Amino acid sequence: MTSTRRTTAYAPGRVNVIGDHTDYTGGFVLPMAIDLGTTVTVERSGTSVHLRSDVEPSPASVPLDIADPSRAEPAWARYVAGIVGEVQPPVGARGTVRTTLPVGAGLGSSAALEVAVALALGFDGAPLELARLCRRAEERASGVPCGIMDQLASVAGVSGSLLLIDCRALSVTPTPLPEGAAVLGVHSGQARTLAGSAYADRRAECEAAQAEIGPLRDASPRDVDAVHEPLLRRRARHVVTENARVLAFAGALARGDLVGAGLLMVESHASLRDDFEVSTPALDELVSELTTIDGVLGARMTGGGFGGVVVALVREDAIGSVGASVGNRRWWRFVPSEGAAVS
Repeated sequence: MTSTRRTTAYAPGRVNVIGDHTDYTGGFVLPMAIDLGTTVTVERSGTSVHLRSDVEPSPASVPLDIADPSRAEPAWARYVAGIVGEVQPPVGARGTVRTTLPVGAGLGSSAALEVAVALALGFDGAPLELARLCRRAEERASGVPCGIMDQLASVAGVSGSLLLIDCRALSVTPTPLPEGAAVLGVHSGQARTLAGSAYADRRAECEAAQAEIGPLRDASPRDVDAVHEPLLRRRARHVVTENARVLAFAGALARGDLVGAGLLMVESHASLRDDFEVSTPALDELVSELTTIDGVLGARMTGGGFGGVVVALVREDAIGSVGASVGNRRWWRFVPSEGAAVS
């Protein structure tokens, strides 16, 4: 016997203001849930999960006994399949997916989909448990050994605050965005996908460096200098210095030092470009362009890299100037928002 019940779940995307490629080594990140997200509305019945999306031409249709989420088609259905495999709902669902997030922009669209689908299918547990489940689902779906930042930011968002996440302790400390400051995103025009990028290679390189000097979370610059292979040394140097920048950035926000915070973002981008090599010419050009605009305090690539959005910290009174300067590029003002919810 099957039952029918209407459920609507919403999960926000996220923008990572500083701290990239540090989460999977147990480091620090400083994202925020944003006022763009994904809504999944379903009627619970049947023996499969069938969802139609407002941004995808073909539906996702996943049997409850899905064995290998990575083989589901079309590609976006793999994330749905990963969640079905992890939640293991006793009853299927039919419904819709609506999103205000740009796909392939580095704003956590896959994590928002995962969180919203999990809640719509009846997940009922602690926020951290939900984030862990969705991270596992993404890895099963995409084959990318991602960290937990995206899912945890979507689940744990706090209105008006960034989230200082300790990815080893998995603790979340709200960090208010000071008055007079705004966080903007400008699309580089270059779509990105972690599954087709060198993300997994970078993680493997970090693990190789850790095999020499121990956890990068605990490493010092002197430890980094001891890494034998130059490429691995550069990767480790980014992680170690990025962790320090995240903590310094959170401290700068607490003091209201927006200029200092902006400089840390510029340093972060240079490290991601030179030491971690996950930027692109399009991202570099946009960061350079934004940092010449009066009122832009700092800018950097955000997310895994290889395209997508550049995030900028700006004075609130300069938002109009930025919008007028970016031409035909898509841009957003991101508002720090609450996390996922179900109704």
